[in-house]
Amino acid sequence: MELGKLATEQANPLSQAIETLSVAEITQRMNQEDQGVPLAVRQSLPEINAFIEALVPVMAQGGRLFYIGAGTSGRLGLLDASECPPTFGVAPDRVQALMAGGLEAMTQAVEGAEDDQAAAVQDLAALELSAKDALVGIAASGRTPYVVAALRYAKEQGALTASLACVEDAEISQWADYPIEIPVGPEIIAGSSRLKAGTAQKLVLNMISTTAMIQLGKVYQGYMVDVQATNQKLIDRAHRIIAATSGLSLEQAATYFQAAQGQVKCAILMALTGCDLAGAQALLADNQDHIAQAIQASQQSVNKQDQIKEVLP
Repeated sequence: MELGKLATEQANPLSQAIETLSVAEITQRMNQEDQGVPLAVRQSLPEINAFIEALVPVMAQGGRLFYIGAGTSGRLGLLDASECPPTFGVAPDRVQALMAGGLEAMTQAVEGAEDDQAAAVQDLAALELSAKDALVGIAASGRTPYVVAALRYAKEQGALTASLACVEDAEISQWADYPIEIPVGPEIIAGSSRLKAGTAQKLVLNMISTTAMIQLGKVYQGYMVDVQATNQKLIDRAHRIIAATSGLSLEQAATYFQAAQGQVKCAILMALTGCDLAGAQALLADNQDHIAQAIQASQQSVNKQDQIKEVLP
């Protein structure tokens, strides 16, 4: 589809003579437009859910998740990927993002980068993308050549693929196993897809990474129990997480945190089951790193031992 015919490129009726409006009037109109974004995302929840359901087994088996895009779309992918290690304790290579033009394009435009299809293939080949991995191609317009080429290459390698566009009948949709389209309509500034389209993309990426990590056992009772406590703020947060999920005081939580060598999950298990660090690590290993399952398994083991004691003379 020609760029000029895309919904994201059209003039918005609310923008007519917007330069003559007051600050309050401009922000009111922007806020009015923004309110439709979550509703547009909600319409695509079935497609989003289907991709996440397919993604979780890939990541559970050690596969990697890649985001790829250009401009705002690429920057949003980089933002989401960069937050996964500190939030969920995953290795930096488990969720990665590639951007047309490389990291230089994060802060300044790289001429022609989004049209360079060969670069997309080279970038993914350098990371040894394989059938074990998953790739999400992000393009508000749904037609960015760099992203189209990336999706084509990923499918050739047998990787799981999804696309995220903000128009209907997007070109990238035809190259994805799981196409996701969030048609947000014309922007308040025609063609400025960092606005509603960017907001929609951020919401969807939040859903993909967060839901996948929850399914992989990175969250317990609403807390990020694999948080990497690399500074005092995060150490304090770790103490509060342990206290909130185990019923301990903050002082007791700090003691368990230290005994668990900074591993929040293990500290919680040690507090709730009475096991030592090695026992907590073994419980997690036996229960796919899911703390709730580990607690249940520990309780079942205790109950079984109690039953044996009752039977023995």
